Amino acid sequence: MYLEIAMLAYFVALFLTIRDIRIFKRTGYFSYRKGALRGLAASSLILLGAISIEIKPDLGLLIVLLGLIVNRKGVREPVFTSAGTLDRFLGKTDYVKSNRLKRRD
Repeated sequence: MYLEIAMLAYFVALFLTIRDIRIFKRTGYFSYRKGALRGLAASSLILLGAISIEIKPDLGLLIVLLGLIVNRKGVREPVFTSAGTLDRFLGKTDYVKSNRLKRRD
């Protein structure tokens, strides 16, 4: 049961990372690039926790929780103006040409 929880957390983190990559590619906003990099680090940490669940379940779930905390995203630019629920879920945005590669930290 613990392994299934850890793998669900892993796939959710990967999905959000891929979504951030898609939004960054379409808009060029660096906050989404930063979110994607955090997602990669978080998914690696979650995978490490999932592997360690077999050895010590409590420690493994703690590592998974830490990975989910690392996956926390910061403030983002509004990119969904007229998108529906499915488009937001999949990260479908309009291409933004004027704000391309505008750095915002």
